[in-house]
Amino acid sequence: MNEEKRIQFIMQKTEESASLRRTTGELLARSLVDMANLITAVIGSGGKLLICGNGGSAADSSHMAAEMIVRLSSEKNRQPLPAIALSADTSILTAAGNDFGFDNIFARQIYGLSQKGDLLLLISTSGNSPNLVKAAEAAREKGLIIAAILGGDGGRLAPFAEKKLIVPHNSVQRIQEEQIFLIHLLVEMIESDLCG
Repeated sequence: MNEEKRIQFIMQKTEESASLRRTTGELLARSLVDMANLITAVIGSGGKLLICGNGGSAADSSHMAAEMIVRLSSEKNRQPLPAIALSADTSILTAAGNDFGFDNIFARQIYGLSQKGDLLLLISTSGNSPNLVKAAEAAREKGLIIAAILGGDGGRLAPFAEKKLIVPHNSVQRIQEEQIFLIHLLVEMIESDLCG
């Protein structure tokens, strides 16, 4: 690809991303507010947020947990908000994968770390990962509230979620870009609600 084609490629992807950002805002604004209100209510009632995903979504899970525990912006000095990224502990993940199979790496943690009234947030571009489906089943069994940030048509996870944000696109890259945008907006609203 020569330089001019690379520039055209960049501009095409920039426009695609900008168009999806506008569509995401228009379609998901109300659902985003509802999800922020739900997470705020869970934390305000003494519950915690458990977050999980695979690959890039695992990174987004850790990213969101860090922003909840630490803070989103240096402009706001606040108390930590309770959140755990279930994809972050390599010892737990590898032990659970070795002893119980990869499909159970998140479910095992849900059984051990959660209590009724906590909220499980599933992050997935496809909504079809078997280990996230097992996590949702474990969460349902334990009486957790389930929310999800998904892509495409929401896949197998969509029916589990009481609140869901589904990015209306099929490209993994574009979905992930919107998911981190939605996560930042969620944390900003939760911080505002709980910390002034």
